[in-house]
Amino acid sequence: MLAYNAEAIPEGIALRDARRQLTRAELLHEIQARAERWRASGKTCLAVLCDGSLDCLCAILSASAAGLQVALLDENVPEDALPGLLAYVEADEFWGAELLEHDVAPYLTRGVRKPAGLLFFTSGTTQASKAVVLTEASLCASAWNGNELLPLDRTDTLLCALPLNHVFGFVCGVLWGLQAGATVALCGGPRRLSADLQRFRPTAVSVVPTLLGFLLQHCELPPELNLVLVGAGNCPEPLIQAAGSRGLRVAVGYGLTETSSGVALSPVGNSNAMELCPEAEARIAEDGEILIHAPTCMMQGYYKKPEDTAAVLHDGLLHTGDLGALDELARLRVTGRKKEMLVLTDGTKIYLPEYEESLAALLGTNELAVALRNGRPVLLLSEAEADKKELMNRLAPVMERLPRGQQLTDILILHRPLPRTATGKIKRWTLTQLMEELT
Repeated sequence: MLAYNAEAIPEGIALRDARRQLTRAELLHEIQARAERWRASGKTCLAVLCDGSLDCLCAILSASAAGLQVALLDENVPEDALPGLLAYVEADEFWGAELLEHDVAPYLTRGVRKPAGLLFFTSGTTQASKAVVLTEASLCASAWNGNELLPLDRTDTLLCALPLNHVFGFVCGVLWGLQAGATVALCGGPRRLSADLQRFRPTAVSVVPTLLGFLLQHCELPPELNLVLVGAGNCPEPLIQAAGSRGLRVAVGYGLTETSSGVALSPVGNSNAMELCPEAEARIAEDGEILIHAPTCMMQGYYKKPEDTAAVLHDGLLHTGDLGALDELARLRVTGRKKEMLVLTDGTKIYLPEYEESLAALLGTNELAVALRNGRPVLLLSEAEADKKELMNRLAPVMERLPRGQQLTDILILHRPLPRTATGKIKRWTLTQLMEELT
């Protein structure tokens, strides 16, 4: 992909950040030169603390080109978690040491040659993250699929405002633009978003729903910006409407780390009618689960977890854990998560997205989550000061419509934000421990 664009438009700007920029010819040359040094080094696995810079991206691309395994880590990962992560991926080289307070060299291992691949940690909200093994081929195929449904061209500038360690950010924030021959501008992080919008004057940007809300509320939008791709979570309709009122075209995408990002996309901001990408097929299981067949974009598996791989991927079908439906035109609608539901002791189920949305509407905040305590639903609410009795009264219109077993039995007040993943999803697997700490 890089070689093709370097030959077709050698002087076109491929990448920019606040410090420098590279033409397509310069980018290819830098990647090739770095790759030669990686090959000569004898290293086998590079762990990258992804700070979103141009140099960081070049390290990833060149190490992959040299045949190294590349593990992409969140730059905000707690330092005490790094030894375990580095041992898990068997890293013998590390990028980003200057971002840390302590030396990680003692935790690097002598590498054994591994199949080339890029390891992306899932942002799963129902269990601890796993490393998904993707390839250059699957990632580029995903970028090509997205550009077929939502094309960019050489006149566009795509602002990458998402973490590179998240597959949505890597594919839809970088590879989508590079594949299309557009310029990719690397944002210096959420705090720099407003300034970088004015610096780079992008025509397109990829965001998660929470970032779209921040962009609309706090940022001055350049007149060049006309396209916003929203993914990695359900985007509330009011946000889409607000973006449209600002003159933005909103596209909504659906994908998974396991499919190298995009599976379906709606270029008109309608998450109830998403077209499947050219090389993806979807089926709906009897229980409503979405099953995906996407051979060119599918993961190689979960790293060192063959049992987990076999549990979700068999007969060429990925069992996504998402619930959905296909309309008469084979367009996909995602309705929720199988695992984003609570199963009560009487066998009835609470589908959390709908349940929590109704509570959020009454309380005027999305900083809440519902979990089970002793088999009954309780509300965790991130508030500095709140009166439980008053809150229960405000929630009465919803509670009165629910069966008694589905009604909230308590409200637990947090004095800090809810634990969330890099894409803004609640880390549901941590809520049990959080409740224990509160009680």
